[in-house]
Amino acid sequence: MPPLQNDIFLKALLKQPISRTPVWMMRQAGRYLPEYRQLREQAGSFMNLCKNPDLACEVTLQPLRRFAFDAAILFSDILTIPDAMGLGLYFTEGEGPKFQRPVKTSADIDRLPVPDPEVELRYVMDAVRLIRKNLQGSVPLIGFSGSPWTLAAYMVEGGGSKSFQTVKGLMYGQPKLMHSLLDKLARAVAAYLNAQIAAGAQAVMLFDTWGGLLTTEDYQKFSLYYARQLRSLLVSEVDGRRIPSIWFTKGGGLWLESMADAGFDALGLDWQTDLAMARARVGHKVALQGNMDPAVLYAPPEVITEKVEEVLRKYGQGSGHVFNLGHGILPDINPEHVKAMVDAIHRCALSYPQ
Repeated sequence: MPPLQNDIFLKALLKQPISRTPVWMMRQAGRYLPEYRQLREQAGSFMNLCKNPDLACEVTLQPLRRFAFDAAILFSDILTIPDAMGLGLYFTEGEGPKFQRPVKTSADIDRLPVPDPEVELRYVMDAVRLIRKNLQGSVPLIGFSGSPWTLAAYMVEGGGSKSFQTVKGLMYGQPKLMHSLLDKLARAVAAYLNAQIAAGAQAVMLFDTWGGLLTTEDYQKFSLYYARQLRSLLVSEVDGRRIPSIWFTKGGGLWLESMADAGFDALGLDWQTDLAMARARVGHKVALQGNMDPAVLYAPPEVITEKVEEVLRKYGQGSGHVFNLGHGILPDINPEHVKAMVDAIHRCALSYPQ
């Protein structure tokens, strides 16, 4: 592999000296880009895109041709593990992901295999290898997975939900069963992320999309506990180079202190969390990633610039910040507004002492 030409994203995650704030964007490879929509139409379905390494590589690279992002993120889905466990993932237009065979009983959980990432999920590993080859060392590649709790929420509900009453009912009514499912998922996610690292991912991110649904006590027991468990299983170094890890709980601003103690190198912040306050609360324990409201990108470029400046000002001087949105980019955003954001970051990013 060629040497990495731009490593400021990795250095920021490790709080090492950098020349400016790095930037990437959750869902940067995806449906806000016309070239993505064209490829998606040609592929016939979202899962066809995900399961074809050549197409997944192309989608991953598309935003890097338009914007000066400091990292690429694997194009895939957070629900690949449950699909590989045999639950039958499919997507309904306008309704999001669904499972043909949701998890309901103890027998269902017992039947779930822990997938071999190089067998049932080989298409993901092949995509990682192909992306790394095609990046040619330009920027690092981020691998990712859904968190055990978030995967369990979808698996038990059979898809998305407004209230997630089914998974909460299992959690409260049969906690041992819930823990059994989460333990299996933690082992599966750790194996999956380690395989991505072995295939070439240079950082990994864990998406806890639904952790914010929980009470403080339940978040500690059913989400953070298993994030900490799988973090202890992750490969942290390859060929003498650290592999940074990012933990993102949407709605997790209440629990930053305990999140910072979970062993990850960085915390992703949603847009409802004050960045300056978050930095004060976590101190020097972790780097921070985020956290502009994705809806800001509907605004005119001059407003986007103001909001970029506000985020940078909130974090302040020193390394340890990766600029990102507070959640994924919305699908109908004008790509020119993304360019305005990236350009503003390059113009305005605060200088760091070397």
